[in-house]
Amino acid sequence: MPLIRRATATDIEDVFELTRRFAMTFRPEFDAFRRAFDHLIAQEDTVLLVIEEPGGLLGYLLGFDHYALASNGRIAWIEEIMVRQDRRREGLGRELMRQFEQWAATRGSKLVALATRRARAFYLSLGYEESAGYFRKLL
Repeated sequence: MPLIRRATATDIEDVFELTRRFAMTFRPEFDAFRRAFDHLIAQEDTVLLVIEEPGGLLGYLLGFDHYALASNGRIAWIEEIMVRQDRRREGLGRELMRQFEQWAATRGSKLVALATRRARAFYLSLGYEESAGYFRKLL
């Protein structure tokens, strides 16, 4: 099984390549990506997990946890999860999700949530429930 670990500064180019394949709304620009990447990997309430094997990175998951008023504590949010298209359906996304859930639980999160229009069956198979609509406004 490939290794899952926290991203480090040396992963920036590989994660950027994965992000370029994943991005839908924005076309990632490296300078902006570098600023965000460096900031995110330094935050205590943020985790950027990568999944790798000797040939390189296969995917990543970016998530956060924070306090919310209505949840009686912390909640965790998955912002991005991506597995290379040629490596999907091998359990890699499932393992990234499991590791994130463990991280969130150790921090006291009461739930894990995400917004997506894709992979509905995948999230349902992991025990997630549909909960709310998703709205956005580009600034």
